[in-house]
This record gives sequence, C-alpha cells and structure tokens, in this order.
Amino acid sequence: MTIFLFPVLAVLLLAGCATPRAQVPTAVYDFGLEQPFIASGATDKSSNPPHLFTSLLVAATSPAWLDNPTIQYRLVYHDPARSYTYANSRWAAAPATLLTQRVKGYIAGVSNERVVSAGDGVRADYILRLELEEFTQIFDTPHQSRAVIRLRASLIERSTRSLLAQRSFSTEQAAPTANAAGAVRGLTEASDKLIENLISWLAEKLPEEAKELAENP
Repeated sequence: MTIFLFPVLAVLLLAGCATPRAQVPTAVYDFGLEQPFIASGATDKSSNPPHLFTSLLVAATSPAWLDNPTIQYRLVYHDPARSYTYANSRWAAAPATLLTQRVKGYIAGVSNERVVSAGDGVRADYILRLELEEFTQIFDTPHQSRAVIRLRASLIERSTRSLLAQRSFSTEQAAPTANAAGAVRGLTEASDKLIENLISWLAEKLPEEAKELAENP
C-alpha cells in the first residue's frame, strides 16, 4: 500500500507547484485633485501683479534613483544610507513629472501668466528649473515616519541664460500611516507646502526682475 502512495504524493506536489500564485494588484497613485490655493501674502488673484512676464517654463529633474515611478522609503533607524521601494505600489509617473504638473497648476491658479513645460514647445521668457534631491518616506522607528522633500530652484532669464535667483527648499510632513498609502499622503501634503513657499519666492523675485528688465531693456 505504501509503495502506491509515493506516485500519488508526487503528482499532488507537482500540481501544487504548477498552480500560479494570485497576483496582487499594483496600486497606482498621483497627487490627487488640486486644492484651492493662494500663495502667502496674496488674498486673491487680483492682488498679484498682472502680466509681469510673457510666460514661465517649469522643468524638473531628479537623480537616477528617483527618475522612476517607485515609491521610495528609508529605514534610518536601521541603515540611513539605503533606500527601499514598495513592491505593489507606485506613482503614476516619476516624482519630478508629478511635481512639475503640480507646480504649473498652482502657479497658473494664482497668476495671470502662461505656465508651460519643456514638452509644450512654447517659447518662454523665464525658466524655473527644479532639481529634486529627495522625495522619500523616512522611517525614524518601525511605526513612525515622515515625508521629506528637498529641491533646488533656479530662476533663469531665457534669452540671456542668466541665473536671476536660486534657492534650496526643504519640507517635511508626518505620514499618517506606516505604509505606501501613508507615504503618498505625506508626500502630497509636503509637496503642496513646498509649492506654497516656492510661489511666494517667485512672487518676490519675478516682479523685481521684470522691473529691472523694463528699466534696462
């Protein structure tokens, strides 16, 4: 009897190995719908200086490790120099691309200007170059994390390629949950906070530069 059981068990084991594992669907995230936004120091659109420049081109870049749609996180309590990615969650596009669209939308919402990106094929008077340096969920403990974004912004006069202003921006936001969904929410809120600071900075720099150009054509 025992002799006949071995072939049966072998068939059952092979059948088990051949059964495909259930595929876990990948969750795809973006920044969601834009919220009504007013830059610091501006109460409404009419308070912003109208038509100080013809158009602004927004272009964002990132290092190779961020130039993909993965959602990155770090376990600083374990190894702060190492980054990880969530297996079944990702962004709808690379973070620099999502950030470019978010910046364009918000700037257009608080100004009378045309805001374009490099792929639009439109000539612009100014370039806002964003160099993304960090866009990560940071775990300080296994159950506590925060979203961290760092970038350098450069304002360039298009016709002369002159650097008019440059500044580094950094912001953090507590992640509500210690998972990919928490990373997305934290990074989205951190992005909006950073963009508010970015727009306030532009509001200071662009009118000043436009006035100088008008006085010294």
